[in-house]
Amino acid sequence: MTKLRSLLFLSLTIVGLLLAATAANADPLSLTFTQAFQSGVGGDTLTFDVNVINNSPTEVVDFNSDSLNISPVGNDLVTNDEFFANSPFFLNPGDSSEYEAFTVFIPSGTAPGLYEGSYVIEGGPTGSDFDEVGAGIFDVNVTPEPSSIFLMLTGMAGLAGTLRRRLVR
Repeated sequence: MTKLRSLLFLSLTIVGLLLAATAANADPLSLTFTQAFQSGVGGDTLTFDVNVINNSPTEVVDFNSDSLNISPVGNDLVTNDEFFANSPFFLNPGDSSEYEAFTVFIPSGTAPGLYEGSYVIEGGPTGSDFDEVGAGIFDVNVTPEPSSIFLMLTGMAGLAGTLRRRLVR
């Protein structure tokens, strides 16, 4: 009898949790970068264009702000946000727009590696809403500068020559 009560209680708890769960709210905008993965060396400026589509069947979405983050935090990359200069003020249901969202400048001496970023558009049905209405991710791959590679290769060639002389003796 105790097992039956426990089973009944567990079943009712699960049903209650399922009924209380709210539906997940998907962003009304979908963002697609024309080139989400870009590589560069020190001195390069990379431009990220984004295609934004309003997937809402009935809601006009105002573009009120954006946020741009690149990790790891404290990296040397310099971003220039072009949102207010290039983005539309709003998108009607089913409309789309492509625009230059931001640029990333890679200063000389930036550590080579992969830098991951996120881009979020904030807005909503009115000009005073600042909810997340669309998000996208992008990557910046900083490669070693050609002069650094040349210097490393000449150093390795010199080391190989020295080792070869020692082995011949």
